Amino acid sequence: MAQPTWLECALNGAWTRERQPRIPVTVAEIVEEGAAASAEGAAILHFHAYDETTGEQRDDWQIYARIIEGLRARTDAILYPTVPGEATHAPDRFAHIRELATRGLLEWTVLDPGSVNLSAAGSPGRGTVYRNPPRELGPMATFCAEQRLHPGYAIYEPGFTRAGAALARQAGMPTPIYRFMFSDRFLWGFPPRPRFLDAHLALLAECDPGAPWMVAGLDVDLSPLLEHAASRGGGLRAGLEDAPLGTEANNAALTRAAARHARRLATPKEIRAALQPR
Repeated sequence: MAQPTWLECALNGAWTRERQPRIPVTVAEIVEEGAAASAEGAAILHFHAYDETTGEQRDDWQIYARIIEGLRARTDAILYPTVPGEATHAPDRFAHIRELATRGLLEWTVLDPGSVNLSAAGSPGRGTVYRNPPRELGPMATFCAEQRLHPGYAIYEPGFTRAGAALARQAGMPTPIYRFMFSDRFLWGFPPRPRFLDAHLALLAECDPGAPWMVAGLDVDLSPLLEHAASRGGGLRAGLEDAPLGTEANNAALTRAAARHARRLATPKEIRAALQPR
């Protein structure tokens, strides 16, 4: 029997409504859209917390706890929040992750194993840097090993796979999940083409054979990749964080469209079982 396809919905991202008008922002909206995406087959839900007054991202563990508790009352999906970029100058970008994990509210966390320029096709000389310096990755990897948190790696560039595999081995972390990131608009990594996914997979087979992976991205139409990814045993990601900016569909509709590319979707229970020590 072919292995079932993991399906994740990334509900909002850091865009704010100015750039992605349909994203859920309030706790109630995030819970409602997460539950709806789960009903469409998403076994994994990812989200950013927002200040409901300003409409800006706010990585407060108490807001995340309300989102997680609200979703747990509605779904058995695997739930995990984001971390802020280093540009926030937070003394500890992972403080909310540490708090949530020690309270037993997390199974997974974001732990991106590299840094990348965030510039767009229309303005290649502008943008910012998404920084994940080793001085932060090392201690957080140790924390993940202690708390048995699965690290989710956003693989913006192929070198992230090599770095992530090495970090997991060194720290003794639980099984990482590799998310190969694609974009139509941004100039990092690859555009969404099957041959570029195959290049990622060839490297993953050398660095961390058998590790779970999925396709994801930012400001991208992933439809050219979904059938190919599912046929090769990978997971799929949908949702308004990844979708082209200005997308009119909501998270449930985007999840439903992605689910059509899977012969059978994995349940949260099946994903948890697959992540037991290899």
